Amino acid sequence: MSVQAEGTFYVQGIGLRPKVHVSADGSGVVGHAGARLLTDLADTTGLTAAYSAALGPLRPRGTGHAPGRIATDLAVMLADGGEAIADLAVLRDQAEVFGPVASTPTAWRLLADVDDTALASLASARARARDVAWLQAAEHGEGIPAARAGGRMLSGLVLDLDATPVTCHSEKQQAAPTYKGGFGYHPLLCFLANTGEALSGRLRPGNAGANTASDHITVLDQALAQIPDAHRHGTDILVRTDSAGSAKAFLTHVRDLRKRGIRSYFSVGYAITEPVRRAIRAMPNRLWHPALDQDGTLREGAEVAELTGMVDLDGYPAGTRIIVRRERPHPGAQLSLFDQDEGLRHQVFLTDTPYPGRGSAQFLEVRHRGHACVEDHIRCGKTTGFGRFPSRDFGINAAWLELSLAAIDLLAWMRVLLLDGELAAAEPKKLRYRLLHVAARLTHGGRRLRLRISTTWPWRHELATAFHRLTALPRPTG
Repeated sequence: MSVQAEGTFYVQGIGLRPKVHVSADGSGVVGHAGARLLTDLADTTGLTAAYSAALGPLRPRGTGHAPGRIATDLAVMLADGGEAIADLAVLRDQAEVFGPVASTPTAWRLLADVDDTALASLASARARARDVAWLQAAEHGEGIPAARAGGRMLSGLVLDLDATPVTCHSEKQQAAPTYKGGFGYHPLLCFLANTGEALSGRLRPGNAGANTASDHITVLDQALAQIPDAHRHGTDILVRTDSAGSAKAFLTHVRDLRKRGIRSYFSVGYAITEPVRRAIRAMPNRLWHPALDQDGTLREGAEVAELTGMVDLDGYPAGTRIIVRRERPHPGAQLSLFDQDEGLRHQVFLTDTPYPGRGSAQFLEVRHRGHACVEDHIRCGKTTGFGRFPSRDFGINAAWLELSLAAIDLLAWMRVLLLDGELAAAEPKKLRYRLLHVAARLTHGGRRLRLRISTTWPWRHELATAFHRLTALPRPTG
């Protein structure tokens, strides 16, 4: 800061940082100490044991590192923000805290040995761990939280499907040009809106179609297989997608799930075709109703109308409704020629939620708009493994995607089971900065190994509380 006095400028002194001398000879100090919370959570939910059973055949004569333990360590490394298999060094070089961790070549060999059968076994193992985690959540508190829309809690579970391009910067097997002009893969994923868990994912070539009904059916069925039986049957399950999921075959499949005792419903985007445009233009102004925001208040400049009966929906499941929202476009919004002519942005979706109860067009529209949260889940998922694929081999990358889903699940279970307040809703970046990447001192005493977090760390109490809650969780038997 400069101060002027009688034509002279003086520079006010600024406090200097203390000088430090840096050396690489410390001992008893642990980095990423909070990641131990994830390894213990994987053990407590039974994920490590389930992985060990699933990958047992890949361990010849019982020698070397247990494949299940390697898979768990890879998932923990990804949850902690690692981007490459070599990042296992963070865990491996701190063996006093994380135990023996496989070398990078050993981890590579495991991923190379994971074929389609082993991949399915990994997914089944993750489902068994989820069953335990949800039981622990029920005993720990109120169980799996409800998703929300329009200021209300949504009954049951909400599944969000979406595809995303992942750029590959080198030639990889089945990588191809994407619809956005890039080059890489185009995985299709399913997230649980209630918790942010990654239920399923399918690695696909970059030129895979966004609206492929068979892929949507496969990913949805894999996601349903991840849901514990007590929740899969007898609980409302809402399936949300953008317009890529509006294929008649996919929506028919969602409806047919009811024959298997799954109370499934859909809410999917729909293309604005010429018949839809005619219906919108023919809609009287008195039938447009104010749209809602996610907190339940009125959304300024936005209106909703129901087009059911005005657009031919032949071939879609009986009871399918079509609803449109129009609003003043925000800066940068992508507008079609129709939108430009009308001066408003329009979005249309289909749903088979019936009229009674909470079936008003206003509520169903704000409920469908909640599908946008899947973009946040994908953005966070790309920092938790599937934003970069390590190998030229497609099979290895498919295994990497499955372990990335497990990493996302571990972070979600940590939020639900171990955290409160702001951190219970935090994204991975915040969790890593505040909890997982904390440094601590390792001490021995009274036949115990102690991890001592600095008394000056701002979130020391939250981390210590999380460890205490972890020890109190009921352990799976068997």
